[in-house]
Amino acid sequence: MPGKVETPAFDQVAREGVHFTHAFCGSPSCAPSRAAVLTSQDIWRLEEAASMRAFLPEKFAVYPKLLAESGYRVGLHGKGYGPTKPGSGSNPAGPAYGSFGEFLRKTPPDKPFCFWFGSHRPHRPYSPGGWRESGRRELQDAVVPPFLPDAPEVRSDLLDYFSNIEAFDREATEILQVLDSAGMRDNTIVVMTSDNGMAFPRGKCNLYDAGVRMPLVVRWPANAKGGRTIDDFICFTDFAPTFLEAAGVKPPAGTTGRSFLGLLMSGRSGRIDPARSRIVVGRERHSPTRPHALGYPSRMLRTHDLLYIRNFHPERPPTGDPAGSADVDDSPSKAFMLANRDKPEVRRLFQRAFEKRPAEELYELSSDPWQMRNVAADPKFGETARRLAKELEDHLRKTGDPRVTADGDVFDRYPFWGAGWRPAQR
Repeated sequence: MPGKVETPAFDQVAREGVHFTHAFCGSPSCAPSRAAVLTSQDIWRLEEAASMRAFLPEKFAVYPKLLAESGYRVGLHGKGYGPTKPGSGSNPAGPAYGSFGEFLRKTPPDKPFCFWFGSHRPHRPYSPGGWRESGRRELQDAVVPPFLPDAPEVRSDLLDYFSNIEAFDREATEILQVLDSAGMRDNTIVVMTSDNGMAFPRGKCNLYDAGVRMPLVVRWPANAKGGRTIDDFICFTDFAPTFLEAAGVKPPAGTTGRSFLGLLMSGRSGRIDPARSRIVVGRERHSPTRPHALGYPSRMLRTHDLLYIRNFHPERPPTGDPAGSADVDDSPSKAFMLANRDKPEVRRLFQRAFEKRPAEELYELSSDPWQMRNVAADPKFGETARRLAKELEDHLRKTGDPRVTADGDVFDRYPFWGAGWRPAQR
């Protein structure tokens, strides 16, 4: 079908492994999300690494180093964690190699290994209209989510996004083929996912599903029955303890992630573990777009039925100052919405994507799966909102979030490393 995103590698891993339908990244911002993967820590426990363009403090243990210390050979190709502090040695995700094939050729056959492939796709920028080169699609093939305006510029942008997803899948195909050729398919854990949501208005940098709900498939033929779908919540903080448990390595004390190896090896489908009935993730500063580099701190609690969001500084514009200046990647979709913000068919969507939001947001997912109607102020949902607010605050206190336990604005004072920028003195 021309309108279908074709991902044969992802589909193969799903078919031969387990598809987790409720996987969520630790943050809708790429470097903090990867920090959560590496450390098994909620981002608000990672000090400056809760924000973009920040160094990951060396005091936080990362699973590649723990595996290396236990005899594993570790490698990286593409995007690891960034930025890397000068003089600190290799990236926290591992030393760089030109390809997975090169890494495997240099790895003794009897040596266990851990490899991180971080694709640059589908990260922006895209080549506008590049989707036309394949000749397989037309504008009408794009499926436009309801939080974006249905316009040719947006449809074309979405088709470029789909093409970049397919390009990533081709990269993954090559890695799977190398693994198969080496005879290592059965006893190697393969994980395929993304590190944050789609780089469109109301996607990336947002705590709605389009920003934090991730595709996730995991394959381990020797130990995990394939062809299953699991609906329990998985957070990216759960990756490190899962990998360490599979390798027989004790995880560091005090991390917030939990191994899902038991789910993977259970042979079961559906909802399995009652303790995995909700997820809590958050965001801090993504770019220094507001005065004094202030961020947009938010946390969310998501169940199968409800999404509750707490915006700690609702007086700040969520997408920068002026609205839309940053925290939304530059794109034809963004440009179209900014240029047409006063048109009736765009105005409502522009407000939801770019303008200020209330301190509390609540979405009832059975009737509003795209999270378009905030019912937090509706008396009908008053008790629900209060219950979820308490559950969220209790979790944040338990996990030591400075936003509720101490000086939460410390996150705004951390430096933003890049382009010679440093935080203003206040």
